[in-house]
Amino acid sequence: MPIVLATHNPHKLAEIRALLGSLSLSIVGLPDLAIADDPEETGATFEENALLKAEHAHRRTGQPAIADDSGLEVDALGGRPGVHSRRFTPEATALSNNRALLAALEGVLDRRARFRCVVALVARDVRTTVEGVCAGTIAKEPRGTNGFGYDPLFLPDDAPGQTMAELLPDEKNAISHRGRALRKLAEALVALRVA
Repeated sequence: MPIVLATHNPHKLAEIRALLGSLSLSIVGLPDLAIADDPEETGATFEENALLKAEHAHRRTGQPAIADDSGLEVDALGGRPGVHSRRFTPEATALSNNRALLAALEGVLDRRARFRCVVALVARDVRTTVEGVCAGTIAKEPRGTNGFGYDPLFLPDDAPGQTMAELLPDEKNAISHRGRALRKLAEALVALRVA
């Protein structure tokens, strides 16, 4: 039985398939199942939103479902954009969000930040979450063409001098917030006999 990944984002689907590849799971996205709607992300935390999305996909398909909610937390901005990372600007595009972030940090010396990811699994009587965090700082200008979202601005502590968008996919997956959360999820899938 396939596991449904509650996303329409092809970048995220490819990344998660690669990260869970060792489990030999069949992972399908919502477009593969002709599901066009998403639940409204009304949660106040990444955990609440991840569970909302996983529960929605599970209800719609009857299959085990995983969903993540992740975002960027910037210390100088009081943890924003946080759960509103994708919708940091009205346009909700990577370009507009990155420009707004740089404008908000203009002249700010403390550029510490972290990517946080919570992945939820909903299947039969299972409802669980795992979390991964990647610490770093915000660059003063975007660099790199790999990745998506805020990756061109995020300088992870674990790859000094490089943005997430300058790393190769395997390098990024080894240190990223999503990679860390999904490695925990892989352990949970095996323990719960979902995989």
